[in-house]
Amino acid sequence: MSEPAIIVVPVEMPEGVNLVFGQAHFIKTVEDLYEALVGSSPSLRFGLAFCEASGPRLVRRAGNDPALVALAVRHALAIGAGHSFVVFLREGFPVNVLNQVKAVPEVCSIYCATANPVQVLLAETQQGRGVLGVIDGGAPLGVENDDDEKDRRTLLRDIGYKF
Repeated sequence: MSEPAIIVVPVEMPEGVNLVFGQAHFIKTVEDLYEALVGSSPSLRFGLAFCEASGPRLVRRAGNDPALVALAVRHALAIGAGHSFVVFLREGFPVNVLNQVKAVPEVCSIYCATANPVQVLLAETQQGRGVLGVIDGGAPLGVENDDDEKDRRTLLRDIGYKF
């Protein structure tokens, strides 16, 4: 029996793409996530992949953008943790779909929803792999000052998230 290992899997984040990475529990997840995402916005482009943890143990996939589906499948295979799912988005942001994704009955948890560079931390044992967590972006470089706060508030209003 080999010793358990910790593995770091980097996630490729192409320009203009956002990621939602989570854990679910049933093969039905693929269709339910697809329905939640396609119903959230007519302009949303996405690809999703789900690692099946029993039975044939396939990476299940769906989406409306073949390149994003291929990206999700590639990352699901690299991560290879049972019942984890990867969703890549274009023409939309996680904030626009996160409540719909979390409302899917099979979804257990969301590890991250971001456009930042991501690394997935996995534990690997003789049985398989499990997600320990994620590294999402970089560590803080300081604390916002009054000008930074003003810029943040302005940005949120300029892009329509606050009024």
